[in-house]
Amino acid sequence: MSTIPVAPAAPLDAAALRADFPILGERIGDHPLVYLDSAATSQKPTAVLDAERDFLTHANAAVHRGAHTLAAEATDLFEDARATVAGFIGAAPEQLVWTSGATMGLNLVAYAIGNASAGRGAPASARFALAPGDRIVVTEIEHHANLIPWQELAARTGATLAHIPVFDDGTLDLEAAARLIDDRTRIVAFTHVSNVLGIVNPAAELIALAQRIGATTVMDACQSAPHVPLDLPALGVDLAVFSGHKMLGPYGVGGLYGRADVLEALPPFLTGGSMITTVTLDDAEYLPPPQRFEAGTQPVGPAIGLAAAVRYLQGVGLDAVHAHEQRLAARMREGLAEILGIRLLGDAAAERVGLWAFDVEGVHAHDAGQYLDARGVAVRVGHHCAAPLHRRFGMTASVRASAALYNTDDDVDAFLEGVRGIRPYFGVAS
Repeated sequence: MSTIPVAPAAPLDAAALRADFPILGERIGDHPLVYLDSAATSQKPTAVLDAERDFLTHANAAVHRGAHTLAAEATDLFEDARATVAGFIGAAPEQLVWTSGATMGLNLVAYAIGNASAGRGAPASARFALAPGDRIVVTEIEHHANLIPWQELAARTGATLAHIPVFDDGTLDLEAAARLIDDRTRIVAFTHVSNVLGIVNPAAELIALAQRIGATTVMDACQSAPHVPLDLPALGVDLAVFSGHKMLGPYGVGGLYGRADVLEALPPFLTGGSMITTVTLDDAEYLPPPQRFEAGTQPVGPAIGLAAAVRYLQGVGLDAVHAHEQRLAARMREGLAEILGIRLLGDAAAERVGLWAFDVEGVHAHDAGQYLDARGVAVRVGHHCAAPLHRRFGMTASVRASAALYNTDDDVDAFLEGVRGIRPYFGVAS
C-alpha cells in the first residue's frame, strides 16, 4: 500500500518535455547525453532560466528595503515566489523560510535549538531547550547534512544521539524506533526518501511515534519534493527542508517549512539586516517568522526561479511525475537484476522514487562511473554523503542512477547497455 497519496494520472510525454531542457541536447564525446544524476542536481527548464534572467534584466533591486518602483516590484515578485513555493507543499506563505538549501535549513534548525538551549529567545523558546539526558534520534540512513548538525548540537548541549537502524534490505526497523523514541527524546530527524536507497520512509509512523511523547520532528524532503505530491501540514511534521536545485530550480535557494507555533517559538540563528523590529546598542527585538530567520541579503533571483520550477512541476503534475519515475525505476531494476555481478541496494519491493544504487562486483564505483561517462551516461559515484550507511552495507562507495521527469525508456536502455559492459571491460567477467 502506498504511503504517498498519489492520484491516477495520464502518462506524461517525457520525450516532449525534453525540449524544455536545453542541456539535454548536449553530447558527451560521440554520445548523446544520458543524464541520470538528478538526485545530485536536476536540470533546469527554459522557464526557470528565463524567470531569473527576466528578474535580473527588468526588476533587479533589494527587497523589503527600498521605496522606489524597482524595489517594490522586486519585493512583490519575491513574496509571490514565497506564496507559490509554500503552496506547492500545502503551506501558508508565513510558514516558508528561504534558505540557501537543505543543509542550511537543517543547520538553521539545529543552531536555533542550540540558542534556545543557551537561554536565548522569547520565553516560548524554552520548549526546545536541550540538556544532558535528553535524546536526539536520527536514522542510520541519513546523509551528512541531516546527521552532523545533530552531532554538533548534542556535543554543545550534553544531549545524546541515537540511531534508528536499518535492516539489510534498507528498510527502517520500526520496532527499534518505537523503543528509541521514548520520553527522553526531544527531536526526531529523518529523511523522507533516502538519497542512496530511493526508498520512501514511513514518515507518518515516525511522526506519530514522536508526537506521542511531544518530540519535535524534522524531515529532509530533498528527495521527495521533486518527485511526489507533498502536503506537509497534513502530514503533521513540525519542520521540513528541501533544496531548489534538486527540483528543477536554481542553486543557492531552498526552503524551511515550519508549523506556525514552532517557527514562532524558535529563536533566530543568523542575525543582522532587516530581521528586526528595533535595535539599540545593547539589544534587539526580532520580526515574526519567516523574516526572523532571513538575515542579510536574500536569494531573490533564485527564489523567483524556484517559483518558476514549481509552476513547471505543477503544470506537468506530481502524480504523473511519480508514476513516470516509478515505471523507469522498475525498468532499471529489471535490467540491473539480469546483469551478472550487480548488487542492488535496498528492498526491491519497497515504495520508491526513480533511483537505484548498486555495487559492481570486482570494479570500484569510480571506475564504473568513468566507464559510463565515456559512453555519455552521467551517474553519481561515491558514498553520496552517506558514509555511515555505506559502511552498514560493508562498502565504501556505490554507483547511483537517478531519474527525473525528463528521462525516457531510451535513457534507461542506454544506461543498462553501459552497465552490461563494465565488468567485461575491466576483465572481471566475460
